[in-house]
Amino acid sequence: MFDRSRKGERALLLQAYEPGHQDPALLEEFAELARSAGATVVGTLSARVERANPRFFVGSGKAEELKQHRVALDADLILVNHALSPVQERNLEKLTECRVVDRTGLILDIFAQRARSHEGKLQVELAQLKHMSTRLVRGWTHLERQRGGSIGLRGPGETQLEIDRRLLGERVKQLQKRLDKVETQRNQARRARERSALPVVALVGYTNAGKSTLFNALTGAGVYAADQLFATLDPTLRRIDGLACGPIVLADTVGFIRDLPHDLVAAFRSTLAEAREADLLLHVIDASDPERDSRVADVTGVLEEIGAGTLPQLLVFNKIDRIDGIMPRVDAPERDGPVRAWVSARDAAGLDGLRAAIAGALSVERIRCTLAVPASAGRLRARLHAQGLVAAEHIDEQGWHIDIDAPRALVEPLYGLPGGDGEWLRGALAAAAIANRG
Repeated sequence: MFDRSRKGERALLLQAYEPGHQDPALLEEFAELARSAGATVVGTLSARVERANPRFFVGSGKAEELKQHRVALDADLILVNHALSPVQERNLEKLTECRVVDRTGLILDIFAQRARSHEGKLQVELAQLKHMSTRLVRGWTHLERQRGGSIGLRGPGETQLEIDRRLLGERVKQLQKRLDKVETQRNQARRARERSALPVVALVGYTNAGKSTLFNALTGAGVYAADQLFATLDPTLRRIDGLACGPIVLADTVGFIRDLPHDLVAAFRSTLAEAREADLLLHVIDASDPERDSRVADVTGVLEEIGAGTLPQLLVFNKIDRIDGIMPRVDAPERDGPVRAWVSARDAAGLDGLRAAIAGALSVERIRCTLAVPASAGRLRARLHAQGLVAAEHIDEQGWHIDIDAPRALVEPLYGLPGGDGEWLRGALAAAAIANRG
């Protein structure tokens, strides 16, 4: 057995690749993940893996080489850019006498550092516990000890490992109940937005594509943004006024990444629901990234996994300030594809064109008119306000004069109101439309 270092700052990276598919960009992204977690990368080692070794993941010879590199570099942590089984992780730790963390564990650690809200912390802890549940048997001998030896505790007893598993399972249930409660509250807020007829536009994209910077540029929200992976995790929503389509709600969501852990996707289901239930997705892409096509494919895969693959998208190519000769513009769609907007969120360049593109994508037939609602129709007036259809109103001796500005699809269901209110509304709107045409 060995004593695990608690520092974990000097990291040796192990990058596996299939024969003929060695990609330096994958190692650079993994190194950036390690630095985002607070580690200092002291060395890297590549390993050709045609078929995963059930014992070490890599071959035994490469595992010995990894051990030698670890000693030579005085690394106290080995990070593997691949998912490892509990057995592979444990065997590598025994061989190298060093803590080993796979890609999933590293991403979970970054999320744990970045979560700020109560919901975000619950989501990350749940994902970590689910990941940990398969890795309780590792390098700690105390997990195999039996309780007993004291008065009242002698006998077969219960192993420490069984106790830890039971406690972990109970904690998972507690977290799940808390998250269900938070999700209920979030769903109630989402239904309130639906009643107010405000369309939701969600920012999605590969991590570090500039979503939070763009969110701040469009809303002035002041959300934390930094040039690092997973700078922000917690969803933020802001209302934007002044668009041709009317007010909208803009949602900033967590960034995606290649091989995002499934436990993490499951834990963040309520957060990702902002993307899944949006009316429009702004897919933010780092235009200066040489791997941008593969990044787009990775995000598309995650969107399909969470049930948002069929939602309308607007592609936003950000960071054009890093590319010579690219000016802000909006490209018309090709062959029924999405509209493409080229912007620099940092310099606020091209945002007017982006706003116009958003309004165009959300344009729906709206009813805009003024209704003279008699004082006796107070119930109808209250319903119009409850549905968020009233833009303005004033009152005189004849009753209320209400300005309606809302999508037709939200107004027409009110034609079925009982007590003659629905028929009165239908007739009043028809008369107002005739007057407007005249």
